[in-house]
Amino acid sequence: MMRSRRFFLALPAALLAAEAAAQSASWFPVEGADKSFFVEMPGAPIYKKIDTTSPGGTPFVYNSYSLEYRRLSFVAQSALYPADVDVRQPKLNLQSALDDRAQRLAGGKWAQIDWKTVQGAPAVESTGPVAGGNALRQLILLKGSRYVSLGYLAPADAMRAPEAERFFRSLRLLS
Repeated sequence: MMRSRRFFLALPAALLAAEAAAQSASWFPVEGADKSFFVEMPGAPIYKKIDTTSPGGTPFVYNSYSLEYRRLSFVAQSALYPADVDVRQPKLNLQSALDDRAQRLAGGKWAQIDWKTVQGAPAVESTGPVAGGNALRQLILLKGSRYVSLGYLAPADAMRAPEAERFFRSLRLLS
């Protein structure tokens, strides 16, 4: 009787460990096309080049990687800003990105903003509500002229889900 009781008590822990191992095995390494960053996503993302122009009119490209996974969305983007973008005051650039994205939030403003340094680069992490009970969590950093952004869209109660934490913790700047 004791032996079978121990088996049933150990079974949930063994199943959780197996699930965690399977989940970690399915994560996909993503290295930016411009060799600027590395991040992990819970599947193979769709890669796109997004052509844009600086406020001064100089064309440049965002490298974008996006993945829809269950009820979660993951996006990683990078760009090398052209010379006409003034990056001498990175906080101003980061604030501009925050202001731009806040326009898409329910209520037009972020619920939380956390200024930080990530691997030596000025950065800001923010969360805010979007329509339909979802929320957006993002991390934006600027290392010289290199812009890197991680975005995560999910139900509001999943902002700190294990998938989100692994995604954000996996970021490595390569250049």
